[in-house]
Amino acid sequence: MTSRLKHRAKGLKAPQNLAGGIALVSIAALTLWLTRDLDPGTLSAMGSGMLPHMLAWAVGLCGVALVLSAFLHSGERLERGNLQGPLLIILAIFAFSATIRPLTIGPVTTPGLGLIVAVPIAIIIGGMASAEARIHELVMLSLGLTPSCMLVFCDMLNLPIPVFPQAVIEIFPDGWDAKSILRISALVMIAAAVMIFYTSRKPVLADRGESE
Repeated sequence: MTSRLKHRAKGLKAPQNLAGGIALVSIAALTLWLTRDLDPGTLSAMGSGMLPHMLAWAVGLCGVALVLSAFLHSGERLERGNLQGPLLIILAIFAFSATIRPLTIGPVTTPGLGLIVAVPIAIIIGGMASAEARIHELVMLSLGLTPSCMLVFCDMLNLPIPVFPQAVIEIFPDGWDAKSILRISALVMIAAAVMIFYTSRKPVLADRGESE
């Protein structure tokens, strides 16, 4: 038994690549399972599930490549580290899948909050995986990336992705154009991101001026 374990250990050249590959494959499998109800559509008529499915398959293939490289090329050893980062990344993916549309898990059903809420939640939770993360920077990043996703996927590509929470949609008057509301909301979020950027820069510039 001991000789077999030693033989297997010799065959494994990059334990860190093996762990990373398994993690990527697990994330891809989780994403495919959580988005199994989304319609991928076709290349000529893309559905809401095509992009997440393609990204999940790409991540999974990268994970398989890492697993194979662990037995072919020498790499770094697997060291003990903090699991907070990987767990927060997985939590961010799950939070996005659970909030963009209603998700039923047993007796519990999450509310569908749409892209305008799901993307900032995922960015902020995933950003906290870094020890250098600052909450105002994550908020600014989410306010910048969310309208980009709204404009690209929902306005330009016209994908059937929910943008606003259902309760907010019911408040809008019947005569309002959905695309106009989307664009106005995107501009407001971009303006908020720019405002946070400049207000956060003022103390830094003031400190530099005093030091000089």
